[in-house]
Amino acid sequence: MNHLESLDNLLNTFLYYVFGARDSRVQGWLLLDSYLPTLSFTIVYLLIVYLGPKYMRNRPSYSLKGVLLVYNFSVTMLSLYMLVELICASWSGGYRLQCQGLHEAGEADVRVAKVLWWYYFSKLIEFLDTMFFVLRKKNSQITFLHVYHHASMFNIWWSVLNWIPCGQSFFGPTLNSFIHVCMYSYYGLSTIPSMQKYLWWKHYLTQAQLVQFLLSIIHTLGAVIVPCGFPVRCLLFHVSYMATLVILFVNFYIQTYRKRRPSEDDKLTFEQSHIKSSHPNGHSASTNGTSLKKRQ
Repeated sequence: MNHLESLDNLLNTFLYYVFGARDSRVQGWLLLDSYLPTLSFTIVYLLIVYLGPKYMRNRPSYSLKGVLLVYNFSVTMLSLYMLVELICASWSGGYRLQCQGLHEAGEADVRVAKVLWWYYFSKLIEFLDTMFFVLRKKNSQITFLHVYHHASMFNIWWSVLNWIPCGQSFFGPTLNSFIHVCMYSYYGLSTIPSMQKYLWWKHYLTQAQLVQFLLSIIHTLGAVIVPCGFPVRCLLFHVSYMATLVILFVNFYIQTYRKRRPSEDDKLTFEQSHIKSSHPNGHSASTNGTSLKKRQ
């Protein structure tokens, strides 16, 4: 325990030196006071990514059909809650789209921060996407893009919650929550054969995700050009991180759309970029192993 406390103190001292004092409004919130839990979860996640396929190598794969159905709809409902609550909280606080500071909306800022805590926590929940791949022996879907996106988002949002838990930070999660409502509802419904003919929006998921990236970058750059007191270094980091996702997405797009014959699988979405699998019910490609029916 003493070694853990020493490591925790060392990490907290380093983070204070790099970023300065944390936002006092989130002090005491679950998992936020120390970076050690977030770091530990991430290390466990990476160990599962590395050791999981080795453990499953000589073992039968799991179907997980019922588990995936419950999981998809649970994440859909959580995403819907975050979407609605972020819209209501930012609206009640008079948030601006152009640039919103950290201390301008009073109680509405705290309300936004509470939703963003759930957004941070949802990134821990989404580690299950990879674990489903491991248990179903879909190792080809555990790509660099998949692991990079999942591991980095969880750690980045721990930092966001501690230093910039409201204001300008509300925009990206609002967009992403909407995308996740569309995606995970599709994933869940696609496991029900009678619903497949009604899932008209699968063709728009890739376009929506690309628009999400571009809008997020434009929104962030707007706050750099016309400042409102929001930390500029955080804005520049966000643009840089989003740029890495755009690069990886474009690479995926080229590999998926340009090098595949038209008769092959339907287009995949960004968060499906690491996924091209056959589901037991005849679907393929998704963040957790469901969706995107193949053309006959």
